[in-house]
Amino acid sequence: MATHLTEGKKAPAFKGKDQNGKTVSLADYAGKKLVLYFYPQDDTPTCTVQACNLRDNFSLLKKYGFEVVGVSPDEEKKHKKFETKYKLPFTLIADAGHSIIDKYGVWGEKQLYGRTYMGLHRTTFLIDEKGIIRKIFLKPKSKQHTEEILAAWAQIEK
Repeated sequence: MATHLTEGKKAPAFKGKDQNGKTVSLADYAGKKLVLYFYPQDDTPTCTVQACNLRDNFSLLKKYGFEVVGVSPDEEKKHKKFETKYKLPFTLIADAGHSIIDKYGVWGEKQLYGRTYMGLHRTTFLIDEKGIIRKIFLKPKSKQHTEEILAAWAQIEK
């Protein structure tokens, strides 16, 4: 399954509550580069690896001008626990109602051990200062996600 969005198009506007109950929107990041990453669930093995890779390289991402926002269907309280447990320095948006997830087209059929079910597809969008999607990672490498992001951005800027 792939998102219906395409590189070079405007990123859909969104609004949601973060782990502190604060409303966050795409407009808050106007004029900044944004790593908007969607992940299935807080505190699960692969999601934790991905979040920790972004955490460990957060200062490098900031040096290149990136802001980082994670989105999952988890509730605010669960995000707060995840943030605290792993000392995550970035915003996590709770999207239990799937309003952002649906706009970005990252919910759909998945398979695990031969079983089919509906779930969130791990996907990352690199959005530029003008709100344009510059790169979509349909299957980000959780352990090397920052490296993927920086390599892709280097290609974009060429």
